[in-house]
Amino acid sequence: MSGGQNSDAEASIKCIDTDIDIDVFRNRLISWYEAEHREFPWRETDDPYAILVSEVMSHQTQLDRVVEAWKDFIQRWPTVEALAGDSQSAVVTFWSEHALGYNNRASYLHEAANQVVDEYDGTVPADPDELLSLMGVGPYTANAVASFAFNNGDAVVDTNVERVLYRVFKQIRQADDPPYEQTASALLPVERSRTWNNAIMELGGVACKKTPRCDEANCPWRQWCHAYQTGDFTAPDVPTQPSFEGSRRQFRGRIVRTLGEHGELALDTLGHRIRVDYSPEGTHGRDWLYEIVTDLADDGLVNIQTSTAGTTETESASMSQSDGSETLSSIFVSLQS
Repeated sequence: MSGGQNSDAEASIKCIDTDIDIDVFRNRLISWYEAEHREFPWRETDDPYAILVSEVMSHQTQLDRVVEAWKDFIQRWPTVEALAGDSQSAVVTFWSEHALGYNNRASYLHEAANQVVDEYDGTVPADPDELLSLMGVGPYTANAVASFAFNNGDAVVDTNVERVLYRVFKQIRQADDPPYEQTASALLPVERSRTWNNAIMELGGVACKKTPRCDEANCPWRQWCHAYQTGDFTAPDVPTQPSFEGSRRQFRGRIVRTLGEHGELALDTLGHRIRVDYSPEGTHGRDWLYEIVTDLADDGLVNIQTSTAGTTETESASMSQSDGSETLSSIFVSLQS
């Protein structure tokens, strides 16, 4: 596994029938990641023990929820020896108190720490095959630790990565047995598994989510992406994709363009400008439009304000629609400056 399966990378990339320049393609993603990535504390270390803890915690758990738990865990058990020297019940109790779920993961992590101390003299092994011998460590986690701690892993392929590859490459979506592993390995730059795997996972977690944020997140692969070009954002974990015509995505774009042309607009004025059948009290009225502009505000694209006695005050993007149509009629929307 060392260094990724790159000996035949240029040959295997031919499974993707595209005119892209692979070096430009890779560099575009790496540059985007280095400029745009979310900051997590385990990305600031190459300590394999700390990274193993983060990987076990992150399994089926949102990363934002993991941050404080990870910090508290490393503060309490800063080394693999410290973890192995404490009781399993203490680790399980910590896991439960931090609402990490799947408490068996805490037990496995404690057992893995004892294995590292007893079988590897307290040094987390660098070889993915040896990492697989640790309790609770499967192929994905072993490869992730090898990549992020030792920079010697293969391409990581998780749900986010599959979604990215499926959307970008037409050939993958058309295949009966999509070659995710082969394609991911072909894209992996030699001796760059740490940066590359973080970057492509970040792309799937930030820009190419189930509901894509291509433009908002400045996706670096838009010019090559089949989904972006066609508007069909189906993926293995997004089984159905509504038509772009009449979709929320279409009206999100219309709202941004309209505000760019006309500046701040009252909610009703904006509604009449983006669709001919807008009716304040109708199905596609104030409540419908307010939901969309709230999403845009949450994404940092627009400001929502309310007018009161000739003045405007900034509104929370999460203002309840139960405040009534009269309140919504006083809403003004503008682009985020």
